[in-house]
Amino acid sequence: MFFKKPGKYSWIVVFLGNPGPKYAMTRHNAGFITAEEYAKKKGVRIDRLKFHALTGEAETCGERLFLMKPQTFMNESGKAVHEAMCFYKVPLDRVLVVSDDVTLDLGRIRIRRSGSAGGHNGLKDIIARCGGDGFPRIKLGVGKPEHDMIDWVLSPFRDADAVEIFAAARRASDAIDGIVSEGVDKAMNDYNR
Repeated sequence: MFFKKPGKYSWIVVFLGNPGPKYAMTRHNAGFITAEEYAKKKGVRIDRLKFHALTGEAETCGERLFLMKPQTFMNESGKAVHEAMCFYKVPLDRVLVVSDDVTLDLGRIRIRRSGSAGGHNGLKDIIARCGGDGFPRIKLGVGKPEHDMIDWVLSPFRDADAVEIFAAARRASDAIDGIVSEGVDKAMNDYNR
């Protein structure tokens, strides 16, 4: 794969989830599910351990992307993100975070330019460690809790729900490219329906 600017990344794309097979298909791992769909789409791997994360790289419209799946648990995701931002000198508004969202219906995606953590511990830690909430994000709806919040986000997708989340992950993968190539506002118009 050829890149225009060797050794430089214009974006960091962070996919949030919890490491390990125990959490692989849980609602809290919608970000990791999206990472796998995006890697398939781009024909790349996200498998090198660096900055407390599994990492890889991809290219979109001549922009070079550093891809990350933090291997800390969700509530310490900011540690990996902060290290990569500092090392590659990528500004906060060029850090795109993909996460689950319990306020959205299952399978819906929503793009935001910035905003609060909304109770999401991974986003909360990134905001605390990386200098604010001024980073774009793609949220994947995992459905509203049917029982205790922690039990809900750690519950696995099954049957039709799994089909929905994989479809949402493919749309989120397209949205990543849309944000990088055409900007957050255009991507919001295209995907926030």
